[in-house]
Amino acid sequence: MDFLTNTNAQFFIAAYLIGGIPFGLLLAKFFAGVNVKESGSQSIGATNVLRVVKEQNPGLAKKLGAATLALDALKGIAVLVVANMFGISDATLWGIAVLAVAGHCFSPYLWFEGGKGIATGMGVMLFMLPVETMIALVVWAIAAKTIKISSISSLLGVAALLISSFFVHPEMAHAPVVIIVLILFYKHIPNIVRLVKGEEKRVA
Repeated sequence: MDFLTNTNAQFFIAAYLIGGIPFGLLLAKFFAGVNVKESGSQSIGATNVLRVVKEQNPGLAKKLGAATLALDALKGIAVLVVANMFGISDATLWGIAVLAVAGHCFSPYLWFEGGKGIATGMGVMLFMLPVETMIALVVWAIAAKTIKISSISSLLGVAALLISSFFVHPEMAHAPVVIIVLILFYKHIPNIVRLVKGEEKRVA
């Protein structure tokens, strides 16, 4: 039981459990009466919330999509902020970041299923690597405006973050960043398959 009294372990557990909260699922059910796990791409993320709710209430869809995006990003940041206030080491902060993303993508509340992890990933990266995250967001915004395919825009942004981290912070251990990127790409495998087949939908 000493493990559970260890401060680092407590933050690791909190990161995973808080990261796993399916805000998109909860918001869509409570405010729109729809189950995003049974519609659209069946993801709990902002894009699917927007797509599914839009079918019955376009105005509400934008609000719920934005709320989902913000909450998914903030749930990773929140644990990192508190941990940082406790003077937790950078290595532990990176562990928290990885577990927050893993919690969202493999939620303990959804039988270890979950969302694509982009919002949560960008949230923790904004805290850990703000410069690289801003670069990623610029790449994402340009791709979203021109390509208008959510998955491509997201993955290009993630790739830009990873690549830029080697230039902006060449001295750091990049393993946690690589792990997070691998998780995000893994969760996008169905999207990548659809892209190859030319079946991935554009965002209207």
